[in-house]
Amino acid sequence: MLNKKNYFFLFFLILFSTSVFSTEKAFIQISVDKEIITNVDIKKESDYLEILNPNLSTLGEKKINQIAKKSLITEIIKNNEINKLLVSNENNELKENLLKNLYTKLNLSKPEFENLLIQKKNYTLDEIKRKLMIDILWNDLIYFKFKDQIKIDKSKLLAKIEDAAEKDKKEYLLSEIIFEKDVNQNLNELIKKIQSSIKEIGFGNTANIYSISDTSKFGGKIGWVNETSLSNIINQNLQNKNINEFTDVIQVGNNFLILMIDDIKFTKIKIDKDEELKKLIEFETNRQLNQFSKIYFNKSKINYIINEN
Repeated sequence: MLNKKNYFFLFFLILFSTSVFSTEKAFIQISVDKEIITNVDIKKESDYLEILNPNLSTLGEKKINQIAKKSLITEIIKNNEINKLLVSNENNELKENLLKNLYTKLNLSKPEFENLLIQKKNYTLDEIKRKLMIDILWNDLIYFKFKDQIKIDKSKLLAKIEDAAEKDKKEYLLSEIIFEKDVNQNLNELIKKIQSSIKEIGFGNTANIYSISDTSKFGGKIGWVNETSLSNIINQNLQNKNINEFTDVIQVGNNFLILMIDDIKFTKIKIDKDEELKKLIEFETNRQLNQFSKIYFNKSKINYIINEN
């Protein structure tokens, strides 16, 4: 992403750029304070998001570009907040591991992933490592800011484990849409709009459009989740749903959640209570940190002037 303080110098660079990724003439589409996003940035981000969620291509160029703009604005704000605290991002081993996790999640080898980038004239591997590091460093920032506010009720978690002990272990392969509503927005109309979108263009594409969760880039995919990790209200919503069905809207703090069941499996194993407790604590910790992350991001965003041409 182009990022220069002097607009005249920047504009000169844009006009005479000979980027290997695009011969298209670049022009400014969005500014976030003094940082700018060009049409070339948006095209690269759109192609990258289509690699993460191939179904996105069914939405059409205009809608995909809107999602890409939102993604790039979020990335700029997160990166600036990280830089305020001078957090280092020079851990090369971590960057390599993050990249490996990404292409493994996409069921690709590293050469296959790199070939996709080349075909789409997209980001370099180093640029993607940088993007992945922004998410990791943001998570670190949130943890250190809010770790003392995390509240874990171990007695409740232990009771949940006791209830599940010696039973078949049920796991859900889940996708999520976490959304919020504006002050003047009608909640019922928003819910109908999202539910209609799910039926028309699919859950994954709808997650890309509406979800405020970091999983939105992957079409809302969470992965396999043990039912003991889930709250009672979420379990109640999932119990009577089948594979490829989605739940009613569940209120989570100030936000709203819809879950899709992509698959279900049962495993006959004896639960290791200590190990299960660790997993539940980790899951609950991450859930609370995600809430803090959304709150902190929204507060930070207010301080930025965002202009779209």
